[in-house]
Amino acid sequence: MQVPYKIVGKKNLAPNVKLFEVDCPLIARKHRPGQFVILRVNEKGERIPLTILETDQAKGIIRIVFQEVGKTTRQLGLLEVGDEILDVIGPLGNPSEIKHFGSVVVIAGGVGVAPAYPEAKALREAGNKIISILGARTKNLLILKDEIRKVSDELYITTDDGSEGHHGLVTDMLLKLIEQGKKIDYVMAIGPAIMMKAVAGVTKQRGIRTSVSLNSIMVDGTGMCGACRVTVGGETKFTCVDGPSFDGHLVDYDELMARLRMYLTEERQALQLWEGECKSGCRKQVP
Repeated sequence: MQVPYKIVGKKNLAPNVKLFEVDCPLIARKHRPGQFVILRVNEKGERIPLTILETDQAKGIIRIVFQEVGKTTRQLGLLEVGDEILDVIGPLGNPSEIKHFGSVVVIAGGVGVAPAYPEAKALREAGNKIISILGARTKNLLILKDEIRKVSDELYITTDDGSEGHHGLVTDMLLKLIEQGKKIDYVMAIGPAIMMKAVAGVTKQRGIRTSVSLNSIMVDGTGMCGACRVTVGGETKFTCVDGPSFDGHLVDYDELMARLRMYLTEERQALQLWEGECKSGCRKQVP
């Protein structure tokens, strides 16, 4: 068993959004689009799920993308090339369904672009026409545009503030494509839960098959703890072992969003406590 896992590359994609290249040859060999890893920075750290953007099997590395929003991701972001991550477990979750659908609309919001990219790439390699819609609050938070453009036949950008592309939401662009009579056989949406809910609402009304990749809170990633449970089609599912991709028309998004908010107070407290301890230098706390 490989322990620990060395960081061999680091890149800033946007403010507080980073890409790491990590030496994980076994995971690199086994990973399929849609799967993820769970990592732990050190022996006192929590376990967090992160997307695998892509792998390089020849070099034995995986590329992961994360946004620094809480204590653990902030701590992770302090690591540099040459540092080591204690645990990286995976690939976890079920691979996404990759086959020839026809014309596929890939919709990604925020850091959801990272998991959307490998799926868009694989779907195009399967012979699909790929129409991609990327959304972000502002142009500075748009990531991986060049990568998505290379695997897309058409690319549309939306920003909440209008700083790039369409001034509005990804659903605005989806509705525009539908109104233009674009042939759409399948929609894949990845991003904030509220965004996926909105996309599914548009496609359900029109009978367009839709999948979403859920971002539930996870702990062990093997179906043991039940922290990531969601309701899909009236049944309880575990995102880590039954997903992360599900039929977008069957997910109980309100329950999902409520569960994502369950520990906001504790998350803020953990970050504040860590920041207080870091006054003498956060970097010193990262092995």
